[in-house]
Amino acid sequence: MSKIAIIGGGAAGMTCAVFLARKGFGVTVYERGERLGRKLSVTGNGQGNVTNTDMGASRYFSDLPDRVERTLARFGAKDTVAFFEGLGGLFLPDARGRVYPAGRQASAVTDLLRGELMRLGAEIRTGAYVRAISERNGKFTVLSDGVDRADAAVLCAGGMAAPNFGTDGNAYALAQAFGHTVTALAPVLVQLRCDPASVRGLKGIRADSRLFVVRGGETVFSARGDVLFTESGVSGDAVFRASSYARTGDRLFVDLLPDVSREKLSSVLAGREGEACLLCVVNNGLGRALYKRAGGDKDKLPDLIKRFPLTVTGTLGFAYAQATRGGIPLAETDEDFQSLKQKGLYFAGEILNADGECGGYNLQWAFSTAYCVSEGIGRCFSR
Repeated sequence: MSKIAIIGGGAAGMTCAVFLARKGFGVTVYERGERLGRKLSVTGNGQGNVTNTDMGASRYFSDLPDRVERTLARFGAKDTVAFFEGLGGLFLPDARGRVYPAGRQASAVTDLLRGELMRLGAEIRTGAYVRAISERNGKFTVLSDGVDRADAAVLCAGGMAAPNFGTDGNAYALAQAFGHTVTALAPVLVQLRCDPASVRGLKGIRADSRLFVVRGGETVFSARGDVLFTESGVSGDAVFRASSYARTGDRLFVDLLPDVSREKLSSVLAGREGEACLLCVVNNGLGRALYKRAGGDKDKLPDLIKRFPLTVTGTLGFAYAQATRGGIPLAETDEDFQSLKQKGLYFAGEILNADGECGGYNLQWAFSTAYCVSEGIGRCFSR
């Protein structure tokens, strides 16, 4: 029986282990943390957004968009739902196509995978930090808490986002030891920093808004959702989605009342005077800040509400990000994500140079690549 070493016990690693164990391979999962799936257990704001019904390569950023499209065609959103429902779960989409377990509990998704691994008899090593991997004569040596041998190795140890879950970028060095390169890395699905003066007095205020990302006078992205003002900038669902497109220096314009026209606002404010003119129009704290920003000029308020301006000065960094942009170029792997530099070395999930928009796309990438890897190993190695 061929033995497969899977480095990383997150979404990609656990799923790949399930696929391979079902094929009859001897599987060992190395997880540096004390339990599997810690990051998966908090995904989707703790509710487990595993995929999205609106799936396609246009939702991703990568060096090979065509490869992303082919990968999703091999194992897409419907396949993901069928896989997890085959484990005993029930998964349903919301109005935006985001698919969640019916119980809206991400940790339960981890429990499904963990339970299946136990049923299949996969070897799980938690607290196992892999320091090095080497290959000689077709056999891999994995150095962690001991020295193990394997016929193939799969790197699923994530990127650099959310290092509190153990994803600090150490797996890139394991790949570089085999001659792989790593593209420029950046945090995505993350809070945006803005000029502090533009958000002063707004901390903690949340508004259902439409957010526009504008660069050189052109709108490059827009999204409807929550915008939460913070001490350093903005957060919230719309901001996380926009962070995949926004760059330092871009302008953000927030429509704080997207369902109300500028004309309607002008009509509502026409008979009102003073700071109280925005009562029951916007949040009271937001109203006071807007009135002050307008210099007490009531006529400026409709434009300010419909197009509140901010300038992006950066992000809160990897510590607050949900995903990593960049990684091992897809061009350095084959269709099954086997290394073109070392036979028997595979990659799955966030370590690869492909990241998706907010809404279940990054987990779908983890599941899709895990499937492709398992298929490739199934063809190349004996059970």
